[in-house]
Order: sequence, then structure tokens, then C-alpha cells
Amino acid sequence: MTNIPETGRTPRVQTRLVVIQILVLSLLGTLGGRLWYLQIREGAEYQKEASGNHVQQVVQPAVRGSILDARGVPLADNETRLVVSASRTDLLKQKDDGKAVLTKLAGVLGIDPKEVMLKVRLCDAKTPQPCWNGSPYQPIPITDEATPRQALQIRERAEDFPGITAEPEAVRRYPAPGKANTAQVLGYLSPVTDEEIQKAKDTDSPYLRSDQVGRSGLERQYDKALRGKAGVTRYEVDNLGRVIGKAQSDAAEPGANLVTSIDARVQRVAEYELNEAMKAARGQFDKITGTNYKADSGAVVVMEAKTGRIVAMASNPTYDPNVWVGGISSKDYARLTGKDSDYPLLNRAIQGQAAPGSTFKVVSTAAAVEAGYDFDGRYPCTSSYSVGGQVFNNFEGENFGPISLGRALEVSCDTVFYGLAHNEWKRDGGINPKKGQPRDFFFKAAHQFGLGKETGVDLPNEVTGRVPDRQWKLDYWKANKDAWCKSGKKDGDYVQKIAYENCLEGNKMRAGDEINYSIGQGDTLVTPIQEAVIYGALANGGTMHAPTIGKAVISPDGKTVTEIKPKVTGKLPISQATLKGMDDALAGVVTRGTAAWKFNGWPQDKIELHAKTGTAEVYGKQTTSWLATYSKDYTVIMTIAQAGTGSGASGEAVRNIYSALYGVQADGSIDNKKALLPTPQKGLPKVRTDGTIAAPKIAGDPAKDAEAAQKDNPTNGDAQQPPATTSPTTGANRNTRRRPRRRGSRRMPR
Repeated sequence: MTNIPETGRTPRVQTRLVVIQILVLSLLGTLGGRLWYLQIREGAEYQKEASGNHVQQVVQPAVRGSILDARGVPLADNETRLVVSASRTDLLKQKDDGKAVLTKLAGVLGIDPKEVMLKVRLCDAKTPQPCWNGSPYQPIPITDEATPRQALQIRERAEDFPGITAEPEAVRRYPAPGKANTAQVLGYLSPVTDEEIQKAKDTDSPYLRSDQVGRSGLERQYDKALRGKAGVTRYEVDNLGRVIGKAQSDAAEPGANLVTSIDARVQRVAEYELNEAMKAARGQFDKITGTNYKADSGAVVVMEAKTGRIVAMASNPTYDPNVWVGGISSKDYARLTGKDSDYPLLNRAIQGQAAPGSTFKVVSTAAAVEAGYDFDGRYPCTSSYSVGGQVFNNFEGENFGPISLGRALEVSCDTVFYGLAHNEWKRDGGINPKKGQPRDFFFKAAHQFGLGKETGVDLPNEVTGRVPDRQWKLDYWKANKDAWCKSGKKDGDYVQKIAYENCLEGNKMRAGDEINYSIGQGDTLVTPIQEAVIYGALANGGTMHAPTIGKAVISPDGKTVTEIKPKVTGKLPISQATLKGMDDALAGVVTRGTAAWKFNGWPQDKIELHAKTGTAEVYGKQTTSWLATYSKDYTVIMTIAQAGTGSGASGEAVRNIYSALYGVQADGSIDNKKALLPTPQKGLPKVRTDGTIAAPKIAGDPAKDAEAAQKDNPTNGDAQQPPATTSPTTGANRNTRRRPRRRGSRRMPR
């Protein structure tokens, strides 16, 4: 008989109980260990993270660094304005969420109450502007244009305006010293986006939601240096969002100052002369179209020939960059970007592309010499040139007989370059060259001159222009063949015939392609800044530079200076002998060539100028004017769309820019006291330890009355004031001009 314990438990049951007890004890031990780990070992870290859930940040924006001209005159700085702001946290504590206070505030400020309500609401994916995209715990600006009287009224009646503050704050300002606008070069600011915040989150320069960032121009190019570091104050809040204490505070660090190579005085003259040239061109009659010239856009670049530093860069039409300060209105935005705006936001000096016309002949000359043609040889300058039954005319049917390449540059003889290009086309195998046979000297030279790619100027969104070589033609044909074949007609109008020919052989280099190309026509596109690099290199002996506007970055206290050195990008593919010949020929353009009528009386023996005129035909539009020039110190490039000939539209304006630089008077004498910049600016302005800048005053400088100067600052090209320096006359009225070029049909012959 089996013995059963008094407890009634069998050995098996007891074993099971022991196992269960061990499991329970193990679980209790594990739980206890985990609690110890969380509460003792890692308790401080988790407590810190938990407390962070109740900490909110209030951002104090950093004072943005100034953008200065070469002498220290501010082109963009900050001014103190009375900013009225609303605390959303305080407003939400009120029974009506602050609607009564905001309505009362709108009455004081003279603003529509609805507009104020919209400004203090928080942005999200479904909320359109205006709204606040910053921290809800940060004061929300209502206006930065409050008058002292309005601010005083708000502050004295604080009990009537709970949550409302009226304090002086630093706001971006574009003071336009001496009426120099510089809008497209400077750029503008706008609030940072969520996408930008995410991209910069793990970088050494992260964005805060309250940041204003550069959107174009120097403001964008040097944004990191200019922006500084915002101050952050962290507040402890309860679950209702009420502040219960201050956790930590980091002071704001102001941004660095950017010194540029721009001279505000020269910039003012360049803008004024460009605008005057455009107005004068609009008063001239175009016999080809039977209407006055439109002269609807233009650009001018003044560059140091030996360094590539930009002294002035103007684009027209222009605008007042102050419209972006404090947020741009929908009306102003439409005016700057609408179909009828002429797109003043474009910097046409680096983004305007056009056929270069005869200014391109310096490239063709270098290519011809490289191909084996003697610079001093004799080449027929006939009144016309025939290819495949197509006649290409010289300018006004001029016939100079056999002339050298130098003389061809002086008188801008098209037919000399037609003949050279046609010969090279035939030597390269004609329309069906053998593989590896084409040497393409004319296209190779363009690439060596830096065309078809960015110059490297320190501004965003530069365009490349175009060199229509064989590879480009093949790629372009592949992209457009179907459209050409669909619209082309053998016996149609001009456009249809061109489409028909392109459908059949648009991938091949035809004789007409190379002939047009040799004089800067056809599909060739360049920008004014590319022309400046080329002619600057001709001036300095053959060295090409990346154009630079930034000259140095200086810390807010002036103790740290980071200079931006000029950068050499290459050498012109020209021997010194050829360069000397071209230099003499381009000087001849001023004294006895196509620009001589505009430079009559210029003191060439004291200040030698060199020039090349260009008149580029554009299908469906009036001709584009180009004038490329240089002295030993500077190169000046001016172009105006739909304005006629190069010298006719731009000659007087370019001369006046040189007169202002060197102090040349109407009678040809030189007054050094009136010279703005007879030699390029050396050294850097001094930034004092307190952040102030030792800058000279300039003629017309609005420093004494900044507000009045801002009101006078033009918002379009027609409102500018004349420069302080007296501009000489040329002996020819602005409104006189040479007749425009007439050439044969641009249909591509074989």
C-alpha cells in the first residue's frame, strides 16, 4: 500500500511547485533588475528626456551680417524698426483666444483685423499664407512698420493689450547708397522651409524654424557666413502650455560681414548709363521691323581685368529688394514674376543668354590662327559670300578688298570669317566627314575660351550658354527630330523649311552652320559674364579668372578676416604675337573702326581703350546690341536686347562709364579729383571691435537721411537719378545711330 504524505502532495506535485516557485522568483528578480536599471542606473537620462517633453524653445534671431562694397559702404545691412508682436501663449489664456485684443490692436495699427487674425494662426499643410510657421511659443510679428506713436500707445496701455509687445528689432535693409540698386546681385531673404530644415538638420549649420535665409544673389551664396547663430531660450511648460520656469538660455551670435569688390559709386553710374542707353534706343526707329526699338532688357558688367573681381554688375529691368523685407505682398510678387513683368528678378549679367554677334570674332580669329592662317595675311573682304546658292551679305554691302585678320576685326568684316569658316568646314570633310577626321578648330577654340560652361562666378544659378558643336547638334537633333519631321515642309515658310532641313540632316554640321557660327550667329549663346572673362583675359595677357564679387568675410568684431582670393581658370589659346596683334586691332576699333564714331575725342594716348562691337540677329525679334571693351585696368561689357547695333545702342553709355572711372571730362582732359576709381581698389575696409564699419561717405550717399533715400530708391529702371560725375559728350547725339546690319536669309545651305 502506497504511503501518501499528510499534506496530500505526491513527489511529482512537489517537484512542480518547486519549479513554479523558481520561475516566479526569476520573474520577480528580472523585474526588480529592470526597475533598478531604469530608475537608478539610467534614471537621470530618462528624467532629462521626460522633462524635455515639457520644454519649449523661444528663438532670438541673430543679427545678419552686412554686405559691404569695396570701401565699406553698406549695400545690405540692418536697421532698427519698431516691431509689434503677439504672444500666442498669452492670447490663448484669454476667454476669446485674444480676438478682442487683436481687433483692438488692428485699430491702433490701421490694419484690417482679419489680416491680423491670419498672421497669428499657425501654419500647417492645409493653412495657406499668411500664417506663422515658427514656434507657437515665440512672439509672432504683426508689423515691422509701427510708428513711435503707435508703439507708445501700446506700451502705455499694456493692460489693454495683454500678450502684445512693441519693441525695436533689427530688420534687413537695402539702403541703395548713392542710388545704387544692386538688386539682382544682392538677392533677398525669405523664411526657411520645412524641407530646408530637414536637409540641414545634421550639418554644421542647421536651420531654426525662425531663420530667414538667402534666396538669390550674395544673400544665398554667402548665407552660412551672413546668418550667424540664433539665440535660444528654453522654457519649462506644463501640459497646458503654461510657462512654469526658465531652463536654459544661449545668447545669439551675429553673422559675419561680407566685403565685396563692388564699388557703390561705379555701380550707380553703370545702372544709370544702362538705363539711359535703353531709353535712348527706344526713341530710335528700326527700319527692318518698321517700329521703334523695344530695348526691353539689358546688362552691364565692369570687371577688374587682372583679377576678375566685379566692380559693378547691373541688370535691367530691376526692382527694389526692400519689397521682400517683412514678407512680400501678393501684389508685389505678381509684379515681379507675372507674364507682363519682364522678369526683373533675373540677373541678366549671368542668366541672360544671347547670340554674341561680332564680339565672337576674337574667338574665330584665334581659331583661324590655330588652324594655320596667317594673322597678317590677306583675306578677301567682299560685299557678299555665296554658299550653295545662298548669299550671305556683309554689313551694308561693305567691300574693303584683301585685308588682314586684324583689320577684319577693326571693320568687323563678316565675309572674311565666312570664307575662313567655310574653308575649314571643307577641310574637315564637309557634311559627311570621316570618323575622327574633323579638327573643328572653330568649335575647339570656343571651349578653350571658356564658353559653353559656367565661369564660376560666386553667384547662384549661373547659366552656361551654348557652343553648337557636333555633339550638341547630334543631341539636339535626337531631342527634336520628331517635332521637326512633323512640322517641316519643303516649300513652306521660313520656319517650316528650317524644320524640314533639320528633320533630314539636323544632326550634321552644314556649311551654313559653321558660317553663321564664325560671326557669333546661329545657335551660339553667351552671357555677359562670359564675355567679360574673355575680354578681361585679352586685356591682361591671356589669363582667364573666375569672376568674383566676394572679397573677404570679416567677423562681427573685426578680428578674423578670411580673404577670398582671385582664382585662375585657364589661359587663352593664343600666342603672345597673336594676342599683340588682336590687342592692336581692338584698339583700332576705337580709333578708326566700328566704334570710332562714339569715341571721338577720347584721350587714347593716355587711357588706351580697346573694343569690339556686335549686332546679333534674333529670329522674330529686333537685333541685340553688344559692346565689349577693355582698358589696362578694367573690362566693360554692355548688352541690350532689341536695341540695334553694338556701338549705336551702347557706345556712349560705355564711354561714360570709363569717363567716370578715370575722370575724363567732356573736352578729353582728365580730372583726377573726379575720377571714381582710376585704379582698382586695394585693401579692405576696417570693421571695428564694436561691429561698426569705418566707411567713407560718397557723393549722394543717403547716410544723413536714410529714410528719404529709401523712398527715392527706384523700383524700376526709369526712375533713376544721374550720377554725380559729369559724363562727357561724344560729339554725337545719343539718338543718332548706324543703320542695323542686314544679312541674307539664315536658311542653312549645304
